[in-house]
Amino acid sequence: MIDLRSDTVTKPTPAMRQAMAEAEVGDDVYGEDPTVNRLQERAAEIFEKEAALFVPSGSMGNQIAVKLHTNIGDEIIIEERGHIFNYELAGTSFISGVMVRPVKSSDGSGHLTWKEISGALHSDVPYYSLMTGLICLENTHNFAGGSVMSADHCEEICDKAHAISLPVHMDGARIFNAAAASGSTVAELTRKCDTVQFCLSKGLGAPVGSILLGSADLIKEARVWRKRLGGGMRQAGVIAAAGLVALEESPKGLLEDHANARRLAEGIAELPGISIEVEKVVTNIVIFNIAETGKSSAEICEALKSDGILAIDFGDSIRMVTHYDVSLSEVETAVEILDKIIAA
Repeated sequence: MIDLRSDTVTKPTPAMRQAMAEAEVGDDVYGEDPTVNRLQERAAEIFEKEAALFVPSGSMGNQIAVKLHTNIGDEIIIEERGHIFNYELAGTSFISGVMVRPVKSSDGSGHLTWKEISGALHSDVPYYSLMTGLICLENTHNFAGGSVMSADHCEEICDKAHAISLPVHMDGARIFNAAAASGSTVAELTRKCDTVQFCLSKGLGAPVGSILLGSADLIKEARVWRKRLGGGMRQAGVIAAAGLVALEESPKGLLEDHANARRLAEGIAELPGISIEVEKVVTNIVIFNIAETGKSSAEICEALKSDGILAIDFGDSIRMVTHYDVSLSEVETAVEILDKIIAA
């Protein structure tokens, strides 16, 4: 199968498997796993943050961050297609007792401007009981097609949020893809964010895990919440070792994934009934509309699966994601098979 459902489906590289087999381990709940500690220290160094915490998933990292920054009854502001709002099973309300104020980005990029954010803020309004407690950003933005928020854009939002004592959390699940596409470092892209979460298990290809970064005090508190949510791990160095390899080696290959995604988008754009803005495909996510094909997205994805291609359908659109387990020739094959299905 050519699996284009997500970059979460990658298999560990031989270097990752070797590192896992040879990992030095200890009990991480006691802070005694040397491999986990090295991973956390290295992540903090790369992002130029005080501290980092290894967590089982990006959703856990995001939800811990929301909990750290908010009080029960607060609101958080997020772009309406944001992962924290749509794909974390209402964790913000269940875990933190906060409401989400989804805001639409007027340009479709998924990245809110300060003007859009400021229009949704609530503070000291006697007839409005909910107060804004946190702003959540996402880079790259998954369901805006892997779009990239620039370092300057992020810094502007952080500066203006901090001026009114609001913290900012960055869901940077694919922040290394954003760095590769923009030519910035991940530290530059998240410089003034109070907390940052990034995934080792997406574009970087590790089998498990994410990292939450922030100040030493916040990460100390985050460790308590990780345990409270069931994320305390014992000899976790076995999986952290793969994360270390992913952190050091995988960013080098992301531009190839991006090039493959652009070729995929170019090929798809030539097919009848399909709508896609090719120039907006700048990282590894390709989302295209199939409304004019006369077929449903579910129908097309089922046919693709029968021909050895896996993709995700939602509404009138289909998402395909490139990663290091998908070659250029496989991208070409996917376009050919999609063409055959649409023409049938």
